[in-house]
Amino acid sequence: MQFMMIVKASKESEAGVMPEKKLLEDMTKFNEEMVKAGIMVAAEGLHPTSRGARIKISGSSRNVVKGPFPLTNDLIAGYWIIEVKSLQEAIDWARRAPNPMPGDSEIEIRQVFEASDFGPELTPELKQREERMREQVAKR
Repeated sequence: MQFMMIVKASKESEAGVMPEKKLLEDMTKFNEEMVKAGIMVAAEGLHPTSRGARIKISGSSRNVVKGPFPLTNDLIAGYWIIEVKSLQEAIDWARRAPNPMPGDSEIEIRQVFEASDFGPELTPELKQREERMREQVAKR
């Protein structure tokens, strides 16, 4: 099972405050442990929302709203994607993570959908197309 561990944004991350050397060292060590354990799929930090945009969709209408966005619990500063056997194992790894922010912080854990989760609506033809796209991405 794959899980995304989502690092929630803070006023510091939204202000573009870069992590100190000690935190970068701690994060690198933690990431290396996950790679060594064979569970790391991806991990990235994100620029503040001032450098981003949202596309609001209503029917066929698309409305672009450029950041920054107000600091709320839905903003994220970074993420890991890990492949583990259970939610509990993902929780155990998240508990080992260094505090990603100068003050209090929060890491949300969400399971990533697998093809089998979509049931019969994911037809064999759609599944083949999805697999071809994944192969193309892996080749890059």
